[in-house]
Amino acid sequence: MQAIQAFLAADMLQVDEVIRARLHSEVVLVSQVAEYIITSGGKRLRPALVLLSAGALGYRGIQHYELATVVEFIHTATLLHDDVVDESGLRRGRATANALFGNAASVLVGDFLYSRAFQMMVDVGQMRIMEILSDATNIIAEGEVLQLMNCNNADLGEADYLHVIRYKTAKLFEAAARLGAIIGGADSVTEASLASYGMHLGTAFQLIDDVLDYSGDNAEIGKNVGDDLAEGKATLPLLYLLKNGTDAQAALVRQAIENGGLAEFEPILAAINACGALAYTRAQAQREIELAIAAIGALPPSPSKDSLVSLADFAVSRTY
Repeated sequence: MQAIQAFLAADMLQVDEVIRARLHSEVVLVSQVAEYIITSGGKRLRPALVLLSAGALGYRGIQHYELATVVEFIHTATLLHDDVVDESGLRRGRATANALFGNAASVLVGDFLYSRAFQMMVDVGQMRIMEILSDATNIIAEGEVLQLMNCNNADLGEADYLHVIRYKTAKLFEAAARLGAIIGGADSVTEASLASYGMHLGTAFQLIDDVLDYSGDNAEIGKNVGDDLAEGKATLPLLYLLKNGTDAQAALVRQAIENGGLAEFEPILAAINACGALAYTRAQAQREIELAIAAIGALPPSPSKDSLVSLADFAVSRTY
């Protein structure tokens, strides 16, 4: 990741300038909350996808800075709303915006970021780009609702879970890669290939998040281990344990999912490790990454393409 960040350093400075300019608001609280979450140390993977996809096609303009910012604003808005819905108190090692400024401010500033992103889409002046981003935003919202409906549901199937994360997480990765393709002048086949790369990358990224919720270090991942279980989320490690664990383990997991909380976290964690649930989830993430890398195999050699491959490797090897 450090090599990718070094390669994109100059471009990311340009993106940061656009972010600062576009965050401006006469309403002080809007600027405060938006600045707090934007500068909270995220990995900026989605903006990087816009930059790298465009770069892999030889793009040399400046429009990708605006689009990278749009994608980051949409992502940040979803984080603000997510943390309210999940009642989260910690993200990226810092207090969440809702914990610091309150739920109402977080929701409303999330709305501001969404609307500012759409203002920027209009400024770009390409109907195709507006179509992609508006569709992506709508699908992400559907994914959020699906996840809410599936909370405390111990009967969720693996295919249904993957459907949720493709909507909730992978869709914005897909859109970011597709945007870079469009402004890079890609033909329809190349555009679809980069979109497929983004979708598989985003799916793998979420699967590794699921792994880290049961194996990460609080300080390194920037949130509390076990948050998913506390919220009653049936992520892939738990679904695997339900299917492959003992009857006693399955009963314990079912009760934890249906009721939420961390009362049985330690025995569930031990069961997850004993039955190979984390290894299985990592293997599914690795499969997604192999599909992502294969999708961009026909792109011409370039430092940007090399970085796309490295980004895929990082998605499955990361510890934060």
